[in-house]
Amino acid sequence: MSADKEREYIHPLTGAIREIVAIFSNLGFEVASGPELETEHYNFDALNVAKNHPARDMQDTFWVDDTNVLRTHDTAVTARKLEELDGPMRFISCGKAYRNEATDMTHEAQFYQVDAFAVGTDITLAHLKGTLETFFSSFLGGSVEIRFRPGFFPFVEPGVEVDMRLVGEHVPERLRGKWIEMLGAGMLHPNVLRTAGIDPEKYQGWAFGGGIERLCMLKWGIDDVRIFHTGDLRFIHQFPAAK
Repeated sequence: MSADKEREYIHPLTGAIREIVAIFSNLGFEVASGPELETEHYNFDALNVAKNHPARDMQDTFWVDDTNVLRTHDTAVTARKLEELDGPMRFISCGKAYRNEATDMTHEAQFYQVDAFAVGTDITLAHLKGTLETFFSSFLGGSVEIRFRPGFFPFVEPGVEVDMRLVGEHVPERLRGKWIEMLGAGMLHPNVLRTAGIDPEKYQGWAFGGGIERLCMLKWGIDDVRIFHTGDLRFIHQFPAAK
């Protein structure tokens, strides 16, 4: 048997998820998961998404019946964990989400998200910024700068759009000096905490969520998100499994 046939490969999304979980586990986060077939309550209501919010429309959401959807974000896992527990907590989740939208080089109807949140008595945006700096630098391999821009998401207040820039001598040319929009984040909205049975006067928290395919595209220079879901072995064979 040739050496090439003996080599083992791993799908880049699988490898990325394992690496992300390892990074956050080293930071003291526990791993959470939830169902892809989600209730309207956890996907929308528990996350402070208004009844008339456009995201609930058929144009954006795959409704299975009157009360269940294919989850539109992995943040539904956050809603479940907040309700399940009380007091300080930190969780990371990586799972598939679905959006009823057109497919192109940067959009897919199904994709993977990484979501994380932390709750405590002294949680601030500075804590979020430090966590993201550690995550991006570890995953992308280099020093990073982070900046926040105002953003709006129903489940956080204030909400921020997170930009990242790799710095240093060994930054790939395609990323050198560029600010890249990475994900959405912010401080958990008091309504989200109250719905979960957590006193927002006692506890605060932050949360963020972003696409794993986007992280992989930056890490490995992949220019079309659709290739992750083709099953093409020529693509997979570019990613040998770690020994």
